[in-house]
Amino acid sequence: ADVYLLSPVRCISSEALRSRLMNGKFAESESGSTRLPVSVPPDSGKPSYHPGSCSLFSNDCVDTTVLKVAIIGAPNAGKSTLSNQLLGQKLFAVSKKVHTTRTRAMGVLTEDETQIILLDTPGMTTPLKVKKHLLEKSLLIDPWNSVKEADLVVVLVDVSDRWMCGQLDFEVLRCLAHHPDVPAVLVLNKVDQITVKDRLLDITAVLTCGIVNGHKIKVRPVIKPPWAEKKPENILDVENTEEPEATDQNKTGLKLKELSRQRGWPHFKDVFMLSSLDREDVETLKSYFLVKAKPGEWQYHSEVLTDQTPEQICTDLIRGKLLEYLPQEVPYTVTQSVELWHEGENGVLDINVRLNAKKASHVRMVIGMAGQMVTRMAREVSEDLSRIFLTEVHVKLSVKLKK
Repeated sequence: ADVYLLSPVRCISSEALRSRLMNGKFAESESGSTRLPVSVPPDSGKPSYHPGSCSLFSNDCVDTTVLKVAIIGAPNAGKSTLSNQLLGQKLFAVSKKVHTTRTRAMGVLTEDETQIILLDTPGMTTPLKVKKHLLEKSLLIDPWNSVKEADLVVVLVDVSDRWMCGQLDFEVLRCLAHHPDVPAVLVLNKVDQITVKDRLLDITAVLTCGIVNGHKIKVRPVIKPPWAEKKPENILDVENTEEPEATDQNKTGLKLKELSRQRGWPHFKDVFMLSSLDREDVETLKSYFLVKAKPGEWQYHSEVLTDQTPEQICTDLIRGKLLEYLPQEVPYTVTQSVELWHEGENGVLDINVRLNAKKASHVRMVIGMAGQMVTRMAREVSEDLSRIFLTEVHVKLSVKLKK
């Protein structure tokens, strides 16, 4: 069978684009030269292959390492923002409202011979809240499934929320206790919003039960952990105590009654304090992931960013804008319908999406005064998609009353 070696693809493409790639049919430009498809960077029209990279249709990788990371936490902890920063792309929808992420989204970060697979999960919630607010069941299932298949779990905590930083979310604790064999690290997010830095040390002691990597801790006042070298060092001073032996209770998970009395998790391997908006902080965490990666075959082409379809990326970004700019419950009731998705011969991608609102008052809110709100959202989504798809994108949003 033939093996196709292609120039890198920035994201898993639509069926039309995938068909063109398979058949080798590239459109001709006005000058008569061969033009690469929409999702292929215009670096070279020739097949490319280099050490540590993989072909699109095979997994022929040499000396490669891989790490699958599940990012979990309470709603609105900043999981999608952190994922976007790690990927270097605004790929996942973000907003200040809870439950912006409704299903698990996967991002792929590839550097040299290492591939990091990021599993961005919905904020952990309870069956009662899902039923009360008519939320998707994926909010209950996806975080647990992600932890089950992960090599490393990142527990993200928003330290600017005083209610959340006093103890770990109980659903997070339950999930960790159910999968005690999956290594976990604690990441304190939004530390830039804490003026009294000593408070971060107190939060760390509470959320780790005073134990990190099997040792009782004495926290020293270092905000950015020193992971500059390939070989990581602990950001926490530890007493010279022996690693406690694993018990049957640790292996099978703690009982709910005992778990309910805990404020933290005593089995974190490491602790990070960062702001997900600070590139230097995020690079520190990324370096840690690269160190922890283990030998293994890559699951995706070296330039794949996500397993989402282009249509899913588009609608998720639109939903993020709705949540960001519309008040209260309005954005949660608006549905979307993709009416046009056209890839022109000149590489321009035209997208028309209809927004369906339940009430006339909601229609007016989405449109805004003189159409300013819907125009702003369309412009911002167009700009985001242009950066992701590496081509010019025109998004048009229309608003209809859903009868």
